[in-house]
Amino acid sequence: MNTAMIFQRYELKYMLTAEQKQKLLRLMRDKMQLDDYGRSSIRNIYYDTRDFRLVRRSIEKPVYKEKLRVRSYGSVGADGVVFVELKKKFESIVYKRRIAATETQARRWLAGLEAAPEDAQIAREIDYFRQFYRSLRPMVYLSYEREAYFSAIGEDLRLTLDENILWRDTALTLTEEPGGRRVIPAGSTLMELKTGTAIPLWLARFLSEERIAKISFSKYGEAYRQKITGDVLGEPARVA
Repeated sequence: MNTAMIFQRYELKYMLTAEQKQKLLRLMRDKMQLDDYGRSSIRNIYYDTRDFRLVRRSIEKPVYKEKLRVRSYGSVGADGVVFVELKKKFESIVYKRRIAATETQARRWLAGLEAAPEDAQIAREIDYFRQFYRSLRPMVYLSYEREAYFSAIGEDLRLTLDENILWRDTALTLTEEPGGRRVIPAGSTLMELKTGTAIPLWLARFLSEERIAKISFSKYGEAYRQKITGDVLGEPARVA
């Protein structure tokens, strides 16, 4: 079975208040529907060098940037399916290439203890990435609760709503449950629009009426900022 996947799209980010989120959900009722993952708890392990070279370069906003992470959708055991993702951004277009593996396979592969789970082009690209940066290791566990939607009326649009975004730099394995410091304030929602074309008129009108501006925001970048500055949002939290 081919477990390699490739995605190419624009990703636009916006911060919503709780009231704005509810207005949007009402507006979306006949336009968007939950995708296969629907409402899910997304957990990520971000890999970086010991000196955080990848995230430091990312927050400098270069024309080209890249990152490596392992993702699961909900709880996962050692034999559960995760996705090893190589994510690149060039001139505002996001390219995501990923390959499925068990949690154990992914962890051992990225630690250099065994070969990639399959001989695929994407696996070779990830191996090249690892060799180029040499000292990659798990650095941050980042999780959030997501609602994911796609167009019910044929528009080229995916929309995700992320809340309860938490990070930590301990217990860096996806077999552990989420918990840590907040990336955004409680009650706020990070909305991401993913499209290969343009924002639909109905959504553009909503953003204009609510005066919601596009932002440049990285969950991992904000976690890193909090880590090095000590400027954290409240006490550590856990997923209920």
